[in-house]
Amino acid sequence: MHVMVLGAGVAGVTTAWFLQQAGFEVSLVDRQPGAGRETSFANGGQISISHPEPWANPAAPWLALRWLGREDAPLKIRPSLDPAQWRWALSFLHECLPWRTRRNTEAIAALALFSGERLRALRETTGIDYEQRTAGILHLFHTAREFAHAPMRASSLQKLGIPAEVRSREECLALEPALAGRPDAIAGGLYAPDDESGNAQRFTEALAARLEARGALLHWNTEIQRLAVTRNRIEGAYVRDAEGRKGMLSADAVVVCLGSYSGRLLRPLGQRVPIYPVKGYSITAALAAPDRAPVVSLTDESRRIVCSRLGDRLRVAGTAELAGFDTTIRPERIEPLLEWARTHFPGAIDETQVTPWAGLRPATPGNLPLIGRGRLDNLWLNTGHGTLGWTLACGSAAALTALIEGQRPPVVFPFLD
Repeated sequence: MHVMVLGAGVAGVTTAWFLQQAGFEVSLVDRQPGAGRETSFANGGQISISHPEPWANPAAPWLALRWLGREDAPLKIRPSLDPAQWRWALSFLHECLPWRTRRNTEAIAALALFSGERLRALRETTGIDYEQRTAGILHLFHTAREFAHAPMRASSLQKLGIPAEVRSREECLALEPALAGRPDAIAGGLYAPDDESGNAQRFTEALAARLEARGALLHWNTEIQRLAVTRNRIEGAYVRDAEGRKGMLSADAVVVCLGSYSGRLLRPLGQRVPIYPVKGYSITAALAAPDRAPVVSLTDESRRIVCSRLGDRLRVAGTAELAGFDTTIRPERIEPLLEWARTHFPGAIDETQVTPWAGLRPATPGNLPLIGRGRLDNLWLNTGHGTLGWTLACGSAAALTALIEGQRPPVVFPFLD
């Protein structure tokens, strides 16, 4: 059986990998010249199993109002006349209800734990290298008021099966000595020892190379125009290559892993997906003084900023912006990331060698990805992972492969049917 995967970000490439490992004939199609060139290219680098709570939670509407009008706000809403933006925003508010947040958190946690297991098994099997670090993630709190909630949060994570430890200021500094450059700004932390970090783009690219070496067909520089449908089945995808030549790629089944662009392809089929692009920003900076830069991956809970050490570079990422499909890199959104790196790790980065980036996170209102069968007989979806695409990639791919094989995945999650 030939399964064609549309989209070669981390979700698409891991999907193709797990399908191939299960014995399927696999092809992969993407408009870019290689794997992981869009949303997966320069994300925060975290495998953050310890962050299952979705954006849509009871506190979110009040935070959004507090940040309204601020260009440097962690969440920036740029209202438009696009009805999809307003529909998504209303659905987001519904997902902020306490019982919805609990349901979504439990589902994300279960999938994240499963995904972490699958990633570790994949790494052991392949020996793949992607600048990974397995030193956990340290969540930082800058005020005593914020830190006061850490024990309750640790308890909640532990009930979900996620290891989490409350750490004092002194323990945070012992765990990550680079924080000594600004010790008074830290009230305490929450340490998740089983979390990881790494270069998602390098992982995706390396896994795609292994796919090709094992016989998968990789169609690069290939724009997917529409799907060919006969009765209730997809026959293939109409595509156009970089030279403008058109044709159709056939398959027995199709998996859509197109992130924010999934809806554009699926809408003509009558398949509507509640995905809206949420733009995130990052900077990747060369290190001027490696000993002053962190080794442990960090999450600043106050500013909603994360950072990860990737070899001799530091990746700092954060902010969320509702601005449609605009990928413009706005200096006023990059500056807070630079300032965060300057103040927390003075002298660590070389500011003459900083690469800014912006990408579109494919977010559903409740942060639950869409995994499972579509409305056509041989259509499958694995998309809408929001900020957790790198965290959930291997688990989502393994679960979808089980569903295509007609099996029940070993994880409690509201899969599509």
